[in-house]
Amino acid sequence: MAWATRFLAAVAFLAVGVVFSPDAVLGASRSSAISSAAKIAHLLCFSTAFGAALWVTFIGGIIMFKNLPRHQFGNLQGKMFPAYFALVSTCAAVSVAAFAYLHPWRSASAVERYQLGFLLSSLGFDLSNLFVFTPMTIEMMKKRHKVERGN
Repeated sequence: MAWATRFLAAVAFLAVGVVFSPDAVLGASRSSAISSAAKIAHLLCFSTAFGAALWVTFIGGIIMFKNLPRHQFGNLQGKMFPAYFALVSTCAAVSVAAFAYLHPWRSASAVERYQLGFLLSSLGFDLSNLFVFTPMTIEMMKKRHKVERGN
């Protein structure tokens, strides 16, 4: 039930952000409202991916590494990483779509094109981790655990 509470809190924060965005207060047009929604989506997804990366890398991973036996740590990472990479990939995809909507390629400045390129490369790396490297690593870890246990 805790996930439902967190989900509803996230939806409430998103609704408050949409309601109190400057364009909504000033009575913006339909396209401006879509632009505001794209800006909010980009900001929320980019910050979620960034925060998740910081947490998994510098806080959660270190705490688990120091406090769990190696096999338990590996098994936990094997369950956690697919969910983590799915979250980060989804956030990166939404962030790329929103940024591309806000800054179309033909009218984008060189800096905006670089930003879009970096976002796209981030999405590509996240997807490669999710679909290629994570399954290979988990399979190798399971084989290694089996050899170490002597089965």
